[in-house]
Amino acid sequence: MIIENKTKGTTLTNKCRVANTFFSRLKGLLGSSSLESGHGLLLVNDKSVHTFFMQFAIDIIYIDSELNVIKLYPNMVPSRMSRYVSKTAYILEVPVGTIGHTQTMVGDQLIFIDENF
Repeated sequence: MIIENKTKGTTLTNKCRVANTFFSRLKGLLGSSSLESGHGLLLVNDKSVHTFFMQFAIDIIYIDSELNVIKLYPNMVPSRMSRYVSKTAYILEVPVGTIGHTQTMVGDQLIFIDENF
């Protein structure tokens, strides 16, 4: 899946995996040693995330049901728990620095490009 920031005209991911089952969301990025530039993980129907047992930091983008960015957590280091954000429909986990170099901000609108989603 490709995820673009429609507001800024930037690409957040060009290779994003979707975690839409209990077990795929539970596993998340556990067991990964890194997250390559342009890659990401989209968690469906989660309201918070953790980085326990992870080996690297990530940027986290909270997205509502209308694909608007509602919260940002840049550089979430391992062994942390994020806040619960009730209006969240999707959480996007991307490499550290993605929020900054795409200039993504709260209020931006995103686009999901995947014919299977």
